[in-house]
Amino acid sequence: MAKQEWKPGNMLYPLPAVMVSVADKDGRKNIITIAWAGTVCTNPPMVSISVRPERFSYHMLKETGEFVINLTTEELCYAADYCGVRSGRNVDKFKEMNLTPIPGSQVSAPMIAESPVNIECKVKQILELGSHHMFVAEVSAVHVDDIYLNDKNKFELFKAKPMVYSHGEYYGIGKLLGTFGYSVKRHTAGKADVGKRKYHDRKAHTPKKMK
Repeated sequence: MAKQEWKPGNMLYPLPAVMVSVADKDGRKNIITIAWAGTVCTNPPMVSISVRPERFSYHMLKETGEFVINLTTEELCYAADYCGVRSGRNVDKFKEMNLTPIPGSQVSAPMIAESPVNIECKVKQILELGSHHMFVAEVSAVHVDDIYLNDKNKFELFKAKPMVYSHGEYYGIGKLLGTFGYSVKRHTAGKADVGKRKYHDRKAHTPKKMK
C-alpha cells in the first residue's frame, strides 16, 4: 500500500456539522452551520468553534460572547446545509427552515427546538489564528430532548440519527463498533473478543509489503 504526501491541509474528518445559534444585543437572531467545532476541556466543560471574521454571525459572537451549539441529525441535514450557505444578512433562517427558536436558561442566544441536544456557551477567549478565529467557550448548560431517554434515564443520541460532515458531504452514522475501553475489558467476552480477533486476522493476512 503506497502513501501519497499532500500539501498541508485540514484532513481531520469526519466532523459533526453543528448549527450554532446566536443573537445580537438587539435580539436579532441567526444560525450558522459550523463543522469546525470541538471539545476543549472536561473540567470546566469547554468547547470551541472556529468562524471566519467575514461571516454575518461573527459580529454577534463578539458583541454578546454567547452562543448555542445545536447538534444535527439526518432529518436536519437540509436545514444545516442551508444555514451554512445562506447569509443571515439576507434571510431569516429560522423562518425559511421552519426551525423553532426557544429560550435557553443561561444565554440570550436562542436554542433550536428541533435539535436533540442544545449546548449553551459563554465565550472565554478569542484566538485570531488566521482565516478563522477560534471562540473558546465554557459550557453553561446542556439541554437534551427527553424522547431519547431510555427506561433507565440514559440518553441515547444514536436514536436521533446524528450526522457528520466530510469533505463537502454529509453522512449518517453507521453501526456501533464498540464502547470505550472494550479492547481491554477481559471480563467482557462477545464484542471485545470478536473485535480483537478481526483486528489480528486482518494483520495476519496483510501482505508483507503492506505491513
